[in-house]
Amino acid sequence: MTVDAPQTSSDNNPGDLQLYAKAKKVYPQSVKGRFRNFKWAFMIFALGLYYFLPFVRWDRGPNAPDQAVLIDFPARRFYFFFIEIWPQEIYYLTGLLILAALTLFLMNALAGRVWCGYMCFQTVWTDLFMLVERWIEGDRRERIKADKQPMTLPRVGKLISKHIVWLLIAWWTGGAWVLYFADAPTLVEELAFGQAPMVAYVWIGILTATTYIMAGHMREQVCVYMCPWPRIQAALTDEWALNVTYRKDRGEPRGSLKKMKARAEEGLPAGDCVDCGQCVAVCPTGIDIRDGAQLACIQCGLCIDACDNVMEKIGKPRGLVDYDTDINIQRHLEGKDSVYRFIRPRTIIYIVMISLVSGLMLYTLANRQLVDLNVLHDRNPLFVTLSDGSIRNGYTIRLINKASTHRDFEMSLVGVPEGFSMKAVGIESDDPRSMVIPIDQDITKELRVQVFAPPQADLDKSQSIGFNVRDTETGEAQLVTDYFKAP
Repeated sequence: MTVDAPQTSSDNNPGDLQLYAKAKKVYPQSVKGRFRNFKWAFMIFALGLYYFLPFVRWDRGPNAPDQAVLIDFPARRFYFFFIEIWPQEIYYLTGLLILAALTLFLMNALAGRVWCGYMCFQTVWTDLFMLVERWIEGDRRERIKADKQPMTLPRVGKLISKHIVWLLIAWWTGGAWVLYFADAPTLVEELAFGQAPMVAYVWIGILTATTYIMAGHMREQVCVYMCPWPRIQAALTDEWALNVTYRKDRGEPRGSLKKMKARAEEGLPAGDCVDCGQCVAVCPTGIDIRDGAQLACIQCGLCIDACDNVMEKIGKPRGLVDYDTDINIQRHLEGKDSVYRFIRPRTIIYIVMISLVSGLMLYTLANRQLVDLNVLHDRNPLFVTLSDGSIRNGYTIRLINKASTHRDFEMSLVGVPEGFSMKAVGIESDDPRSMVIPIDQDITKELRVQVFAPPQADLDKSQSIGFNVRDTETGEAQLVTDYFKAP
């Protein structure tokens, strides 16, 4: 999309000054080719995954939900197949966001806005909406012709049909989203009979409206005006990144096929570009790639397919429009061969950072425990001297059972001299240095624990004390150290 220069009225009235040109409607034409086929394949994969993943089941044992991917707000859990994330493990979300950003940077360093052209949700849903539009109203030429003619009853019928299908797709998009937050089959039944929570209907309405507006009406304007990534990636890219480019050394001077043949017969320079306009006709943002790098270009490669098809028909080599680097553009003008540097400091840094973050996350996942222990020492008072001379410290113990079954944990004192003992409110034990704490599944249990040092004990002002919890059945254990305070 191009923006025209500001215009004024003929009488030069300042009040009629137009700061921005009105948006021009873009009529993308269908095209066949390798990049279009890849976009179809990815769209089918991505939409199929999004719409049907909530219905995939995963057996986690008793007392646990069997939905493969579930964000369970009431239970404060995130389930992803065999992975279960607790609120205390929010750092995994941070790690995923870092990985997503680094992967996006790496993709940009290798092939520019390849994310925008193939994988962005705006691109995927817009492709689907345009497919429906072509199916009902026809291709580019039919839609342009219909828009220029007076409205007729068949035309109204087509428009109504198109918008109904768009709304159905948008509605199912919003409906699929809320299925990730509750048991999908149950929620579908509740939604059908009007028994679902009001928040589900609200979010379905919001996402239906946004999908319908952004994919059906705004389309390329989202990419050009709303999305920040085109501005960000311009600062991250370099001259070695692949981008959709037009080879001026081959294409210029351009003109009709007949004119170029005549120039060639006369021994004059004649470019391969026959100025057919197919690269502009298929562009989803309506730009001319021959004008060079532009903010509105999402690097989808459809202009490459269109140009290659034309080149094959006229017997010219493919690649007049292709993915290439700024370095090679200049080398071609100088008559030199192409060179590529996919492995360079920028990409190495991104790959190393992605590997480090991924490795750290995998390590923590492989060594994560289903028990968590937190110890908080009382602040006021730090210690109490009892009448018999013994010293008492108070602690708040939080023990978390992350398993989906009931468990018994033995908690004992570690690293303290003989004579130390402890008591917990509500827990009876015959051993003064240990106790058994029963905890149900998915429960955080908080205990008030008092630790006693015997009279006449040789104590420092502050000395280390350890609390060790161990599953009596599996042996899984965790040790947390704190301090015992004394005069």
